[in-house]
Amino acid sequence: MKHLLNLLAAVALLVWGTHLVRTGVLRVFGANLRKFLARSMRNRFTAALSGIGVTALVQSSTATSLMTSSFVGQGLVTLPAALAVMRGADVGTALMAVLFSTDLSWLSPLFILVGVVLFITQSASAAGRIGRVLIGLGLMLLALQLVVQATGPLFSAPAVRALLASLNSDVLLEITIGAAFAVVAYSSLAVVLLVATMASSNLVPLDVALGLVLGANLGSGILAVLTTAKSSVQVRHVTIGNLLFKLLGVAVAAPLVGLYLRHVRPYVSDATHLVVLYHLAFNVVVSIGFIGLTNRVAALVTRLMPVPVESVATQRQHHLDPSALSTPSLAISNAAREALHQADIVETMLIGMLNVIKHNDLQLAQELRKLDDTVDELYSSIKYYMTKISREALGEDESRRWTDIISFTINMEQIGDIIERVIIDIEDKKIKPQRNFSEAGMAEIVELHQRLVANLRLGMSVFLNGNVRDAQRLLHEKARFRDLERTYAGTHLDRLSEQTALSIETSSLHIDLISDLKRINSHICSIAYPILDLVGALSPSRLRTSRLGELEQS
Repeated sequence: MKHLLNLLAAVALLVWGTHLVRTGVLRVFGANLRKFLARSMRNRFTAALSGIGVTALVQSSTATSLMTSSFVGQGLVTLPAALAVMRGADVGTALMAVLFSTDLSWLSPLFILVGVVLFITQSASAAGRIGRVLIGLGLMLLALQLVVQATGPLFSAPAVRALLASLNSDVLLEITIGAAFAVVAYSSLAVVLLVATMASSNLVPLDVALGLVLGANLGSGILAVLTTAKSSVQVRHVTIGNLLFKLLGVAVAAPLVGLYLRHVRPYVSDATHLVVLYHLAFNVVVSIGFIGLTNRVAALVTRLMPVPVESVATQRQHHLDPSALSTPSLAISNAAREALHQADIVETMLIGMLNVIKHNDLQLAQELRKLDDTVDELYSSIKYYMTKISREALGEDESRRWTDIISFTINMEQIGDIIERVIIDIEDKKIKPQRNFSEAGMAEIVELHQRLVANLRLGMSVFLNGNVRDAQRLLHEKARFRDLERTYAGTHLDRLSEQTALSIETSSLHIDLISDLKRINSHICSIAYPILDLVGALSPSRLRTSRLGELEQS
């Protein structure tokens, strides 16, 4: 029992080390890897080469699959190009298996020592995240040593040897077991390295080991399909197409296992190298041999899983892709795009509010109030999506962007609530009693509303681009809007003193309305604070005018 526990712990350590490397690399290079992938998809061959490079860094073809799938879901790349990337991704993970199969045990303590020092002393910087990668590499190498030590006593037991012997000459069973291991371990690389280690210790026959390797390759494809099961059809096209390639490759390679052993074994005496070279050869042959089929497989997948056609009224791109959560930079970008959609709906409500005030349109008022439910739903969806992004997986800039998105969506949700309350007041105090604002009062409301719409659009631009000069303009607009609100409150009181009938009837509504418009403007202008605070243009209570002068001159 103790030996079994030691083996399970070693396998868990191997999987965890692979996870640390994958997440660490994505934290350091995530955004750059996405840009590199997107730029390299001009043709199938450069796409495949980029897949090799990215997967060699993240040590996970599944992670590369999820990044590539998200590009297809956003319409940035075509499905054939994405499938070509996956052909290279499989080669990349096979190359890493070959590298780790060599005797690198002496690097394990060095990687762990340097990694821990970097991670502890500079955890918030890029050096700290690189330290995390080194810790993962060191743990992987250490885990491989522990697997060798634990498997010896365990697999010498008669019962275990009998169980392993039952796998002989049953390729389908070997492939199934290998696929199951890869899915459970969330890493085909870890399974291949484990199988290679077991083969070197004579714990499993070589033909069984190669069958398990085929299963691990198939399992990585199944894992990607399961991970994107709830994503859009376009995203699932990539993982389904990649799984078809793997199924085709396994079907061709399975009957040829004996041929490989017969011709290669005389030249490669070490069992570990024999297994990992088979893994590499399988992926290279499949990638080169099948890369010309990417267009046909893409057409087949599209035919099997057609993209549902939505009506014009309901058609919209939803950006909160669950498969992007493993790539924090991509998930942050998706949340920002969904937040902008939330702001678009708020803008629709804001523009419609003036039409309700002008034309006493009860039907439009009801439609706008329903839109607030949509704003609230988007806020909840974005907030829930953001909470699933690991804060530890974010760099300093991404962490700041995470906070900005949450703040932006909160402001938009509160603006929507204010607009809904304003519309209810308009219905109860103006439309139903059939009252109207005075001509001067309506002109004031229209001017404040126009400034409000312009400020909302400027605020959306500031949120999207982070432009300091626009953020300054937005904050200046807050002061101008406040002055206007005070001025118009005074002129309204003047009209009351003149006994203007319309002003008397709508006095309470008018004062409440311009106050609510000011509150909406305050929420909009708060978008500027994080941008200005970052460049040191804010004092604790107001804009630091001297700093603003320096920024305007620069």
